[in-house]
Amino acid sequence: MQNRDHCIETIPVAAQADAGFGTLVDLAGAHAGIWLTSRDSVTVGDFIAIATPQSQTIAVITTITEAGAETGAHARIDMLGEVLQLPDGRSAFQRGVSSYPRLGAPVVPMQRDTLRDIHTRRDSRAIALGTLALDAQVTAYIDIDEMLTKHFAVLGTTGVGKSSGIALMLRAVLAERPRQRIFLLDPHAEYANCFETSQMRLITPENLRLPFWMFAFEEFVDALFRARPGVDAEVNLLAQAIMDAKAAYAQERSGTGASLRRPGSGGTGGFTVDTPAPYRLADLLRLLDEGMGRLENRSEVPIYQRLIARIRSLSQDPRYAFMFADANIGGDTMVETLDGLFNLTDQRRRITVMQLAGLPAEVVDSVVSVLARLAFELGLWSGGAVPLLFVCEEAHRYAPAERHLGFGPTKKAISRIAKEGRKYGIGLGLVTQRPADLDPPIISQCSTLFAMRMANDRDQAIVKSAVSDAAESLVAFVPALGIREVFAFGEAVPLPMRIRFDSLPAQFLPGPNNNLGARSETALTHGDIAAVIARWRRAGSMRETGEGFSGDHDMDVTPRRTTTPLPPDKANGVPHPGSGPGSAAKMPANAGQVETLRDEDLMPQEFSALQSTLLRRRLF
Repeated sequence: MQNRDHCIETIPVAAQADAGFGTLVDLAGAHAGIWLTSRDSVTVGDFIAIATPQSQTIAVITTITEAGAETGAHARIDMLGEVLQLPDGRSAFQRGVSSYPRLGAPVVPMQRDTLRDIHTRRDSRAIALGTLALDAQVTAYIDIDEMLTKHFAVLGTTGVGKSSGIALMLRAVLAERPRQRIFLLDPHAEYANCFETSQMRLITPENLRLPFWMFAFEEFVDALFRARPGVDAEVNLLAQAIMDAKAAYAQERSGTGASLRRPGSGGTGGFTVDTPAPYRLADLLRLLDEGMGRLENRSEVPIYQRLIARIRSLSQDPRYAFMFADANIGGDTMVETLDGLFNLTDQRRRITVMQLAGLPAEVVDSVVSVLARLAFELGLWSGGAVPLLFVCEEAHRYAPAERHLGFGPTKKAISRIAKEGRKYGIGLGLVTQRPADLDPPIISQCSTLFAMRMANDRDQAIVKSAVSDAAESLVAFVPALGIREVFAFGEAVPLPMRIRFDSLPAQFLPGPNNNLGARSETALTHGDIAAVIARWRRAGSMRETGEGFSGDHDMDVTPRRTTTPLPPDKANGVPHPGSGPGSAAKMPANAGQVETLRDEDLMPQEFSALQSTLLRRRLF
């Protein structure tokens, strides 16, 4: 763990003692009681200092109780850290208390200079997010390394400024970390205006390209059955047919034989149903059709027919064009897909805003599962070559606390980032208005919490359980926080502190792009309504435009949760035919069959390292 102590200016302890306003009267671990000689000297939330022979103990006042006297009062405090005197005459702040004060020790107010030095970081690890609510002249700094590598969560009810706070944080990260990549899930299409267009890649349902063969088996089954549990007989047939289709395509590309085998005949080329290897949809349908023709028991024919009908229906649904564009042409586009999603080779655009609004509601969870899984596996198989922050808005939807809710693979993918992502350079940012509905093991992996106003007792209990004992009493202040105010707890801050986020420039404020102007300033016209209807209808008629990842968004459809289908048995994966530096293929736009070309002929040079990562992924 990195050393979190940092040096500050020497503190004149004796001079501060003259300004004492109370004494220590009882002591119990991290909590203590003081007698205040003046009721007007301090209030709850103020920081104080208690002198000891070796240091100053830093504490925060949590409660004040009238004592019946005309002037005095009792107060409870939580001790948070101490300022130690160093041999060179300077002082250093550290968390925890190594030398406890004695009963009767004088209590003095925290000096502004001391407060500023404790909260100020003057190195490249610090980003400024606002000012202390206690003193607006003191800038609040966050340790960016601790926040990114050990995960963070932003919690708060609707309307308190979570989206503005997230935009502020991510803009600061982009400014301070030139190599950092950020992937932001945007379920409500509100972040498109928060970043300069030169540094952002905006992905919408219209320009998203996520080939169906990059879906893991459970993800594909969930999409195929429209978020309903899969039919076991059909799922089993589909699993074998997918492995056969992958093997057939790999054989065709490697030149070892292009004939299609009957399903279940063996020899799947070492592929599992989850191997991210390309295959053609036409091959999958043909294998199923041939298998149906060889049936001796005709009573099983309806099973094949229903499965084939499902696949054709899904692939022909224009809303699923992002999955099935060029489904029958073939070609390994995984390099381009990953680069388009995570901006791996683009040095200017380092944040991707993925707008989920407009995707079919029943496939949203599957898509999020694919994206989170790809983010983690990219870090895993590249050895953390590219630092990536995966930010999940409405996190309670994708990783719910209740086991029977949500889509299992989505929760598993996010949980894997939370538990193992830091080893591979993958950070996680969670944003939710309902922390009580978020999976507790996942939120417990977030070492820094930004708690905004929350009135629900269950939500506050989650925050209290996630912070240290010395700071848990500060959670009582959460319901009283104002707009853009936040309590920051954890590894990224020297002390639990109440921050007021800086204001974003008006042009970067989060908000939906409705293209209709201000909502309440003018009445809608028939032309405005016609534009809304056109966008509404276009949600069901999206077609391939060839624009790649550069289009604009139009739609706003709120996704819903899904149920988890039964996973099939899976075989162990081994290297497959055709894997190697020369196995990637690209297709001319007018080609009707696969044309295999070498990497040095067509693949951009900057993709070479990424391709090596993908090949290692497919060997396992």
